[in-house]
Amino acid sequence: MEWIEIFVETSQIGLELVSGLLYQHGLTGLMIEDGSDFEEFLQNTNREWDYIEDELVEQKQKQATGITFFIRDNVHGREQLSNIKSALFYLKEQEKEFDLGTLKVTVKNIKEEDWANNWKKYFKPFAIGDKIIIKPSWEELEEATEKIVLKIDPAHIFGTGTHETTQLCIELIEQFVKKGDSVFDIGCGSGILSIASLLLGAENADAIDIDVNAVDVAYKNAQRNDIEKKKYHVVAGNILNDETLHKTYSGKKYDVVEANIVADVIIALSKQVPEYIKKQGIFICSGIIKQREQDVKIALEQNHFTILDIKYKKDWVAMVCRYDG
Repeated sequence: MEWIEIFVETSQIGLELVSGLLYQHGLTGLMIEDGSDFEEFLQNTNREWDYIEDELVEQKQKQATGITFFIRDNVHGREQLSNIKSALFYLKEQEKEFDLGTLKVTVKNIKEEDWANNWKKYFKPFAIGDKIIIKPSWEELEEATEKIVLKIDPAHIFGTGTHETTQLCIELIEQFVKKGDSVFDIGCGSGILSIASLLLGAENADAIDIDVNAVDVAYKNAQRNDIEKKKYHVVAGNILNDETLHKTYSGKKYDVVEANIVADVIIALSKQVPEYIKKQGIFICSGIIKQREQDVKIALEQNHFTILDIKYKKDWVAMVCRYDG
């Protein structure tokens, strides 16, 4: 099977917001299913025919409002879907004033549990940057290497290292994380960025993700890489909306803050990161589609960050900046 059909259930109000999110993730050719359209059609007294099969009426009335799209049946498609699921989590949290519906994601033309395992056959060890090799936990290296081997099993969470945004972040982490640094990974997913930072010499790392399942996945991946428990701490929650969580991390003043999420969340974070970062500290961020590059750049500069470098891969952008506030 070359393509996987995905359906995101939402509300009428949510159709525009979810469509925009999917476009930001490079998806086009979206098929919109608005349940109200069929009701309007049934009530239209000027329609040109007066008979509709009962079976069709029943089918349409049961059909949920939402959006259908297609992704590749490979590891990149799996990573893309994980990224979208994470972004939907954030969208629901950030737009609480709107009823966006369930935002349930359904794999339609294959059993999800089958696909959850089938994609693994495409995921092989590969190098990122100059210092790191990503190795799926179930694979073996064909030959010895002097590079750092980062063992990962993302389960159903974003963070295999195959996505362009993750690769850009790791390349920047190689350049900017120094021995002894303290790191804060916001939107950690599988933990891949914070674990990479620790393997490259960071002294300790805190990590957070809006998906509660990410906590267990990140801890297991840390264990696979022999990261000491005292060096790594992961929690679940939305640091943008949870004041208690925000207070837990504000004032700690990390050397490096990392966020591979989506442009809108990074823009919001640009106001809060100054409370988590040392003066002259480094903020590495990605998950930014090219069309939103300028928006993110403006937000960072308005909040006293100096852009040090911008890197690109396909339609994605990563930025590294210094906090000068």
